[in-house]
Amino acid sequence: MDILRRNHVSVTGRQGAPVLMLAHGFGCDQNMWRLVAPALAEEFQLVHFDYVGSGRSDLQAWDEKRYASLDGYARDVLEICEELDLRDVTFVGHSVSAMVGVLAAAAAPQRFASLVMVAPSPRYIDDDGYRGGFSADDIDELLESLESNYLGWSAAMAPVIMGNPDRPELGEELANSFCATDPDIARVFARTTFLTDSRDDLQTVKIPTLVLECAQDVIAPREVGAYVHAAIPGSRLVTLDATGHCPQLSAPEATATQIAAFARTLR
Repeated sequence: MDILRRNHVSVTGRQGAPVLMLAHGFGCDQNMWRLVAPALAEEFQLVHFDYVGSGRSDLQAWDEKRYASLDGYARDVLEICEELDLRDVTFVGHSVSAMVGVLAAAAAPQRFASLVMVAPSPRYIDDDGYRGGFSADDIDELLESLESNYLGWSAAMAPVIMGNPDRPELGEELANSFCATDPDIARVFARTTFLTDSRDDLQTVKIPTLVLECAQDVIAPREVGAYVHAAIPGSRLVTLDATGHCPQLSAPEATATQIAAFARTLR
């Protein structure tokens, strides 16, 4: 199998420079990084890709059983790293991809130097002593709405997830990204995203980690950022002066600055 074609992989930036691997979240693709990539490419080599089932990936390679757990997405990451023979990678994961990065780093620690977790959440459902931001009923309702009318769900939820109601074009972009995803694939990815509990996996992180959260985020509230930070010894928590769940679109300059500053310290 051609892994690079399967995941629509491209490599940009400075050849031979430290590697940043940019991983998108649910309902998105590598295009979500386009506003931060130019600044990062000035001093880093960037690896862009789409998970199977997203963007311009090979949809024929999608398998419901494989992608019913985050391990399937972590396997995508590891296979790309193997194909490109990447080492000392800084994995930059947005939203659910932050936890994919945790799994990939645990499975192949020789390939990863550090993690950047952008708006991460190890569990979206509230639990005793833990606030994920949603009740179990909330998530059941969300998934039921998504499965019964995916296009309607996308149009309604994208502006909520994005925030920034004064900049409606951001919500429209996210809605368009959602709507470009096959509804059957989106259904599986959504269940994998919103029903997974990855809190125990945080204990496996042994490499330098930056946790980037937004000041206001309905999907990953600040209690979640604090939890992730506390669960990963030595991690750094930075709160961006940004609203919504996608700071790489709503606050790209600040996001790129923090990613670059962190990666720079590892040289």
